[in-house]
Amino acid sequence: MDKQKREPIKHRIFEIIQIGNRTDTASRAFDYFIMGAIILNIIAMFAGTFEQMAPYKRTLHTIDVVTVMFFIVEYLLRIWTAGYLFPEYSYPKAVRHFIFSYDGIVDLLTIIPVFFLSGFVVFRMLRVVRILKLFKINQNFDSFNVITSVLKEKRMQIASSVFIILILMLAASLSMYSAEHAAQPENFKNAFSGIWWCVSTLLTIGYGDIYPITLAGKIMAIIISFLGVGVVAIPTGIISAGFVEQYTELSNNTDETDIHLQSVDIDFDSAWIGKSIHEVDSEYGYAIVLAKRGDATFLPTKSDHYLVQAGDSLVVYHHQKSTMNA
Repeated sequence: MDKQKREPIKHRIFEIIQIGNRTDTASRAFDYFIMGAIILNIIAMFAGTFEQMAPYKRTLHTIDVVTVMFFIVEYLLRIWTAGYLFPEYSYPKAVRHFIFSYDGIVDLLTIIPVFFLSGFVVFRMLRVVRILKLFKINQNFDSFNVITSVLKEKRMQIASSVFIILILMLAASLSMYSAEHAAQPENFKNAFSGIWWCVSTLLTIGYGDIYPITLAGKIMAIIISFLGVGVVAIPTGIISAGFVEQYTELSNNTDETDIHLQSVDIDFDSAWIGKSIHEVDSEYGYAIVLAKRGDATFLPTKSDHYLVQAGDSLVVYHHQKSTMNA
């Protein structure tokens, strides 16, 4: 089969394996099939840890191997069709871009434990992330997009608060070591030994496996416990303020009287396909306010990863002279 005959088949496979293309029956069926394989694989993995399931060990192993084979085939198909996923790159560069992308790394890590890292169950549990992708709960969609945007905007304030927490933990550990080492050297062998106690106290967990018994230690524990409540509240307040700011900003942008919102449906021949929100803005003069892909509606205005795809429905406004070509 020559290249010209392969291209339509290759493009069709690309359309089918794309996650969340709800306008394509075959693509939706593929999504549900992969979801079923992931759930079945995880159930088999958990069932294999029960002694009562020992008679079915071979069956569970077969399920594991068969489902992993599906994952491998899907991964290879995504590499094969990477040129359609990243049309702005050459094919070798598109493949490399996919392999080292977030989705590519997650897909690979769900496969390699079967061959090389069988003891790393945490890698195999990354298949749960694949289910989240099927539900559109990733960095490009819905509330998760808001969370990542807020964390990115407030990263310096969050980093400062985390630094304060670390300094307080080290100070508390040194103080508790000085007060408790002589009374219970087995629990407070050195300053680092007190960090476990500090973490459980400052973060209000309170396991109770290590606790002060001296008067000085108890007084410091009371003070540190009160400080812990405030310390935890600092990053929580920063993130909460970030959520309020983002939604307020979006509301202000859409409430301006000189902004006329328009609805745009992206066809397969649209010039916007593969463009980021910044490229659509600079090249065509349209700001994307809201995007809908299938049943998922999300806010791409803060995302560095969102790329327009065929079938998207966009809410946009025009803010400079340009010829619309969507």
